[in-house]
Amino acid sequence: MALGQRLEKTTKAPGLRLAGETLTLDRCGGLWLEAHRTLIVSDLHLEKGSAYAVRSGQFLPPYDTRETLACLHEAVARFDPACVVALGDSFHDARGPERLEPGDRAMVAALQDGRDWVWIAGNHDAAVHEGVGGRYAETLSLGGLTLRHEPRIGAPEGEIAGHLHPCGKVAMRGRTVRRRCFVGDGHRLIMPAFGAYTGGLNVRNAAFDPLFPNGFTAHLLGDGRVFTIGRTMLVRD
Repeated sequence: MALGQRLEKTTKAPGLRLAGETLTLDRCGGLWLEAHRTLIVSDLHLEKGSAYAVRSGQFLPPYDTRETLACLHEAVARFDPACVVALGDSFHDARGPERLEPGDRAMVAALQDGRDWVWIAGNHDAAVHEGVGGRYAETLSLGGLTLRHEPRIGAPEGEIAGHLHPCGKVAMRGRTVRRRCFVGDGHRLIMPAFGAYTGGLNVRNAAFDPLFPNGFTAHLLGDGRVFTIGRTMLVRD
């Protein structure tokens, strides 16, 4: 039996509550808030490929922005949100918007058409304040939730953040699978990176310990669904 099939027998799709709000964790890595008709995505890192070419001469296939926007288009088509929140590091650097190809710029505009669009400032793109439509903010409050890019130790309940690019690794019968994941403890939720060229940090890394001192649950992005995995089932890299 395939590893994904064994996981499906032992887990079920998550339904989460956080600070009085209902959260739907989507297989694409986005977060849907039905009560607010809001779709949240984090760490798109658009134009990462072109940033590497400009800064270091290192060539990466220049299709990351197109692939990321195509995945985002699919999520927007399914949910038809009134608002989309991009939770920081939407561009790999502050010059990213300038390097957007015309077709990719047109896709961003099409995704924004008829809906509110909020760019939250990240550590990579805090200097971006114009040029790609939408509006800009450091943080955003929705009901009992606070949306920001970097999680803060000691933040009140209801924080949703990105930045750490969490991934979970599961081992079964000598085989392992490593997937992007949401990670939460009922107090806060950290979102997976959405971008095509984004790497990931294992949730068993010490960087997560001060954020989840009482443990956590990971929600791994699988093929067609999200798998809820307890911390004890996860292994280190």
